[in-house]
Amino acid sequence: MGKTLFVIGVLIALIGATMMAGVPLGRLPGDLTVRRGAFTFYFPLATSILVSVVLTVVLYLLRR
Repeated sequence: MGKTLFVIGVLIALIGATMMAGVPLGRLPGDLTVRRGAFTFYFPLATSILVSVVLTVVLYLLRR
């Protein structure tokens, strides 16, 4: 339990540090935005892939 809480804390700190450094999470190149008149559709494709890769690595390290 302690190891899991430590890893979660480190991940939260890393996410905070990257956002403070100016990395626009949620507005990465590869995120799709379609604007047509008053309609806007936003699909965070690159952000979803990045989150998936990070979670895969974290879960792999936790199961190890």
